[in-house]
Amino acid sequence: MMEAFRKAILQAGPPETFALKTVQEVIKPQKQTKLAQDENQLLENMLRTLLQELVSSAVQSGEEIMLYGKSIDDVDEMQGVIPRLLDVVLYLCEKEHVEGGMIFQLLEDLTEMSTMRNCKDIFRYIESKQDILGKQELFARGKLVMLRTCNQLLRRLSKANDVVFCGRILMFLAHFFPLSERSAVNIKGVFNTSNETKYEKDPPEGISVDFNFYRTFWSLQEYFCNPASLSNAPLKWQKFTASLMVVLNTFDAQPLSEEEGAENNLEEEATTFNIKYLTSSKLMGLELKDPSFRRHILLQCLILFDYLKAPGKNDKDSSESKEEINSCEDRVKKLLEVTPPKGKDFLHSIEHILDREKNWVWWKRDGCQPFEKQPIEKKTVHDGTKKRRPRWRLGNKELSQLWKWADQNPNALTDSQRVRTPTISDYWKPLAEDMDDSAGIEAEYHHKNNRVYCWKGLRFSARQDLEGFSKFTEHGIEGVVPLELLPPEVRSKFQGKPSDRSKRAKKEEMRSTSHQVEESQIATPASEIEGEGIRADAEASVAVMDTDVSAATGNNSQGGTPTPEPDEHQKQSPDTDVGQEAGQLEADAEVETGMLDGETDPEAESDNVG
Repeated sequence: MMEAFRKAILQAGPPETFALKTVQEVIKPQKQTKLAQDENQLLENMLRTLLQELVSSAVQSGEEIMLYGKSIDDVDEMQGVIPRLLDVVLYLCEKEHVEGGMIFQLLEDLTEMSTMRNCKDIFRYIESKQDILGKQELFARGKLVMLRTCNQLLRRLSKANDVVFCGRILMFLAHFFPLSERSAVNIKGVFNTSNETKYEKDPPEGISVDFNFYRTFWSLQEYFCNPASLSNAPLKWQKFTASLMVVLNTFDAQPLSEEEGAENNLEEEATTFNIKYLTSSKLMGLELKDPSFRRHILLQCLILFDYLKAPGKNDKDSSESKEEINSCEDRVKKLLEVTPPKGKDFLHSIEHILDREKNWVWWKRDGCQPFEKQPIEKKTVHDGTKKRRPRWRLGNKELSQLWKWADQNPNALTDSQRVRTPTISDYWKPLAEDMDDSAGIEAEYHHKNNRVYCWKGLRFSARQDLEGFSKFTEHGIEGVVPLELLPPEVRSKFQGKPSDRSKRAKKEEMRSTSHQVEESQIATPASEIEGEGIRADAEASVAVMDTDVSAATGNNSQGGTPTPEPDEHQKQSPDTDVGQEAGQLEADAEVETGMLDGETDPEAESDNVG
């Protein structure tokens, strides 16, 4: 079977002229155009074996893998046997005659069997077929295999010597995978702590260099490598800022001139760019005079500060540490601005990049929502027909759905888990706990500092506890808290003062006494009418009482303060009534009571006649 494929890939012409026919001759599938699962597995095993034999033959012949089998006469056709085999399989996968992941599996096997020199040619072939490999029917089947293949290549490559090839692989992955692909995103924000910068720990002999500054300078790379270590470590942060200030002071003391900046051609440096600087102490003086070296260090500082200022990275930061970060950042920006050449333009570009980086941070924080949006299908409306707007039972769609939902859930309003307005005691309980000194809650975390919480509480108190609401003007928000929620030592601060209560009691007592005095002045005592007839005395008393009752009725009708009756005064101020009764004679009281009831004392009439 392999011989049939070996002969087929040597044929001239495009793969579509013979690829499917060869598969049908070799496999003899049940269906003419599409293989079953077991038939796909059989074909894949056969092709992987054939590829291994071709690679082995190329290695034995000493030829490059991607050029093996190419005839010398084929000057224009720069394609060997192995690329021809890959083209045939790619065509079969694209037309869905075989499983779409077969081509990715062959590419992975080919890179594992090849040297890094041959892998560059293999990857060049992969780049040339990027559009076909990126189609949805192929991408969904082989994206994980392609990702694994590229990652294995990156592990085999040297990050110092194969920088360009590593960049090609990363650029291919960026174009091959969609922008919202989660497998290509560092969701957790993990730093590459394995990228360790090694430098000299002991001072060398015979070299005049400030070794303390050298060690302080390169120790900053430990923090740049892992900015998360500074988040909640005050001691590390103090050590970092102290070392950074030493480096920035040195940069300030040794400014670079425009001539020194012009001597360094950054475009020529890009051709021989290396991602790691040499850390030898002998080069410290030269590196400090290099503008690109300074920019590299200062840019690392800005990236670290941008990470520390991101929301959620360091929630326990105080205002002092935030001010310290801002001051250090401003100083770094000033140094970048004065670093030639074109310091202002360089700083403006860096600020723009860091500002755009925040969008990526927010996007990852929100779960990497897809950017791609499906196109909206436009529905064709037939000519002459008017589109009728839907009519809803309650005016709009939302209200109708809410009403329908309520019909289906009759117990929604009585559900115990339903969100409801809390009681006054439940709402003010957190603030009452804050006011308890034994709880040990710091003042900055008290609920009284939350304006929304206080505003809602005042609205509840105004509706449900008007007495507590009235204490707001005198005691503030803490005075609105119900007294029963407060501990005894705190409750005494917000209770009414005894002097105020005694003053109010005296005013009430004086007011009731004044009413009794008025009544005693209107009523005529029996001791002042001696020598007159008892009948005349009784008539006068009745007349006076009638006048008093009519006066009281008149006051009530006019909206004034009603004069209480004797029985009411006995209930309100019994002490006053007792004093008045002690000052009257018992005989007069009996006569007056009898006259009020409409009765006549026979003994009094007989005495008057006699």
